[in-house]
Amino acid sequence: MELKSVTIRKIGELKTFDSGFSCVDFVVETNDEYPQFLQLQANKEKAENLIKYNKVNDVVDISYNLKGRKWTNPEGVEKVFNTIEAWKVFKVDTGVTPVEQESVTTPEEDDILPF
Repeated sequence: MELKSVTIRKIGELKTFDSGFSCVDFVVETNDEYPQFLQLQANKEKAENLIKYNKVNDVVDISYNLKGRKWTNPEGVEKVFNTIEAWKVFKVDTGVTPVEQESVTTPEEDDILPF
């Protein structure tokens, strides 16, 4: 599944466990009419890459998997936990570079004729 053009709003700390497993939680905001805030998780080397190559307010596309697990507490009550696991995060190409932004002419410049 994919999320397109979402904005990273928070990147948590890298958590490393005794088993060697590492993960990072991060929050994105959808750019819909009714924006949604979603918490996702990146694991292992993907967590390290997320922290290394992304920052808050970056607009990204995310490929993810939904994961769920069932747990029975000591009283015998079943609970279900869900995780949105990101396995690919890429920055969205806006198509405009800083150089292109500076070279845009204003209407006053277009009105000046050399003759």
